[in-house]
Amino acid sequence: MVMPPIDRVLDRELKKGSAELMVLSIIGNGSRHGYEIAKLIESRSHGELRFHVASLYPLLYRLEERGWLQGRWVEKAGERRRRFYTLTAEGRRELARQRNAWKAFVRSMSLVTGVDHA
Repeated sequence: MVMPPIDRVLDRELKKGSAELMVLSIIGNGSRHGYEIAKLIESRSHGELRFHVASLYPLLYRLEERGWLQGRWVEKAGERRRRFYTLTAEGRRELARQRNAWKAFVRSMSLVTGVDHA
């Protein structure tokens, strides 16, 4: 069995562990549909982070089930129907909580590793 390089494994785990925060942050700036969320994450990360539909939509559904997002279908003439997601009040509280946890984690990692936040 061939194992992927450790940096790819670590990279994948870091992305998985921070996916909720990324999605909530993108939606925190306004109502968005799934494809737009994926493209914004990719563009804001300068192509370093990409979400495939197979992982993004199940995440959006889970966040909606938790009550952090509210989805609504929007139909426009000549376009396909899209589901737009907006943060709920609970979602805004969760976003603030996750941002604070992320800041504490980055601060702690910086202290341990000696690497300043870029």
